[in-house]
Amino acid sequence: MKQQKLVAALAAALAFTLSATALAAQPDPNRVWVKYKPGTGAAAEAALKAAGARTHYRFDRLRAFAATVPPLALQGLRNNPNIEYIEADAPRYPSAQTTPWGITRVQAPETVATGADGTGIKVCVIDSGINANHEEFAGISMTGYPSGWNNDSCGHGTHVAGTIAAANNSVGVVGVSPAKVSLHIVKVFDGAACDWSYSSTLVDAANRCQSAGAKIISMSLGGRTSSATENNAFASLNSAGILSIAAAGNDGNSTFSYPASYASVMSVAATDSTNAKASFSQYNNAVDIAAPGVSVLSTYPFKSADVTVGASSYLVAAIEGTVQATAAGALVNGGLCDSVGSWAGKVVLCERGVISFAQKVTNVTSGGGAAAVVYNNAPGGFSGTLSGSSTIPAVSMSQEDGQSLVTGALGQNANVSTVPVSNTSGYAYLDGTSMATPHVSGVAALVWSAKPAASNADVRTALESTALDLGAAGRDNNFGYGLVQAFDATAALLGGGAAAPTGLAASKGPVARNKSTITLTWSSGGSTVDVRRDGSVVAAGIANTGTWAQSVRARGSYTFQVCNGGSASACSGQVTVSF
Repeated sequence: MKQQKLVAALAAALAFTLSATALAAQPDPNRVWVKYKPGTGAAAEAALKAAGARTHYRFDRLRAFAATVPPLALQGLRNNPNIEYIEADAPRYPSAQTTPWGITRVQAPETVATGADGTGIKVCVIDSGINANHEEFAGISMTGYPSGWNNDSCGHGTHVAGTIAAANNSVGVVGVSPAKVSLHIVKVFDGAACDWSYSSTLVDAANRCQSAGAKIISMSLGGRTSSATENNAFASLNSAGILSIAAAGNDGNSTFSYPASYASVMSVAATDSTNAKASFSQYNNAVDIAAPGVSVLSTYPFKSADVTVGASSYLVAAIEGTVQATAAGALVNGGLCDSVGSWAGKVVLCERGVISFAQKVTNVTSGGGAAAVVYNNAPGGFSGTLSGSSTIPAVSMSQEDGQSLVTGALGQNANVSTVPVSNTSGYAYLDGTSMATPHVSGVAALVWSAKPAASNADVRTALESTALDLGAAGRDNNFGYGLVQAFDATAALLGGGAAAPTGLAASKGPVARNKSTITLTWSSGGSTVDVRRDGSVVAAGIANTGTWAQSVRARGSYTFQVCNGGSASACSGQVTVSF
């Protein structure tokens, strides 16, 4: 019954997603602030009416109207002697909680909304432990091993766990399965750097995951040297029904990393926000799937920096090399900070770009600034380095927060701290296939929760067969089968995957020297298809463009069929061509 309800919910959600995409409301680009000169309120209001404007608010103390003005009337209003200035009525967005870009990219929110939210699935995270007291993990069922598993000395394990399970609680970030999965934490790394462990320690940890009842083992770790014993151990876990998932590695080359490259383990590559392969992501024929791994915002047990403006706090990171200090002052906009300004005692906002972070911070220092806040020139946050040191606090900030401050908070008092704090509810942007791996682990939990009786092989097949094809058509060494997609994989596992190709038709070109080109056309089907001729696959895993052509070199009759990639049942009807 639960599965039937989920199938219905998935179908309804898909229909809603399609319609919502087409109808989603956007901020009105013609909505503006109109400030009038003293004593001219009535005349300004009359001018707005004459221009065909629609007034939303009137603020007498501000001498301003908020109105939507026809674009052709704007210049005339700007020239009106009663109007002091006109500026955009800038949109504002909720900023108390952030959904990291990768969470939406893997279709997690719409999958959770159908009820396939990870409930009942235990994910075992083998890493550096976890800051169990972090605000994002309140209420999550959590166990671990050994003593000290609930503390994290380097932050890596906490970041990974947050991507899987951070709560939807109005603060911080949201995970793939927000506080729905249960977690078992096995700590194998320790110390400030969490440098290394052993393959035997990893096998022991994986066995403890099995004993704890975990269905999924998430390993954001690896090494260059394979081990026959370790390989056998993961093969045994696979036979026991456990899905093991590991990072493909960050060397940016074609070398193999283990345990990811064992056949019984899913190897995860990393993508950036444009769906391109991350420059550091290893690529080889063992890569199975890809997930977001660049500028991933998640939970962290430390705060390297703090910024508050007025009563609002912002997620920031200390730029490497900054002095550890505090500063306060009125917030000002320094633009690109590519020259020295007059900023004595001010906290200066600098947009990233044109010159280095070090040059920006030097210019702010030379201009008397108390602190530099460098915000990104692309969506999301970033981590930076001064390749040296500074005498004033320097922090990085997301583009969204930086732009919001520029348009709505200049002049307010800002407090900046680059004094690190440990054992706290912090957040950080990190890069790596380590960050991609928990996206896949969390998605696997969502998918499996939709059909708990499914096997680990069923879940793996659903993830791979529905991944968004990136790079070369079909499976390739950079992305494996493509970007993991929770919604599509859940539908596939429940039997509601992509419909079989329909309407297959064939045409033949001119016959010359006993050769002709056969062109097939069809509709529907999955993202990739196989073309069969006389029962044999002649084109496997090609992108579904609805058409395919082949030059046939001998006269005769040929029977074609098109099937969803990897399927022998989700197929079109047959069509026979003779020449």
